[in-house]
Amino acid sequence: MKLVTYLKGGHDQLAILVDGLLYDTDHLHSDLPMSMAMFLNYWDDMLPIARACEQRIKDGMVRNVAATPLTEVEIIAPVPHPTSCRDGYAFRQHVAAARRNRKVDMIPEFDQYPIFYFTNHNSIQGPGDVLCMPDHFEKLDFELEAAIVIS
Repeated sequence: MKLVTYLKGGHDQLAILVDGLLYDTDHLHSDLPMSMAMFLNYWDDMLPIARACEQRIKDGMVRNVAATPLTEVEIIAPVPHPTSCRDGYAFRQHVAAARRNRKVDMIPEFDQYPIFYFTNHNSIQGPGDVLCMPDHFEKLDFELEAAIVIS
């Protein structure tokens, strides 16, 4: 199942994506919320309902709910307003190289337990343009980012 958050009437709207069409969750079932935050808060109750709705869509059983083409909306971050965001140090080589560049020793604790830091949870963005300050281009550091949502 693919859940999508998009802008609708100035607020974030949660939808289920099936075959390029968005089905607003709160229109599919009265118990489903319209926001990802509420969906995550009640995950254990919401997930089975959402999966059943998705199956009804795929089976052609949903006819009275308007669907919106994905290409006609502005997609925003899946969790637009997370309460926390942590970034983990995952790759030893990357951390070692970054520390070497700053002329500091590798931290011995790296291999003993997971290391993370809290980052700005208000900086989460969806797809689209990436805005950077000009001085951010003086030194580039590329890395792969993956997200895990824990409710």
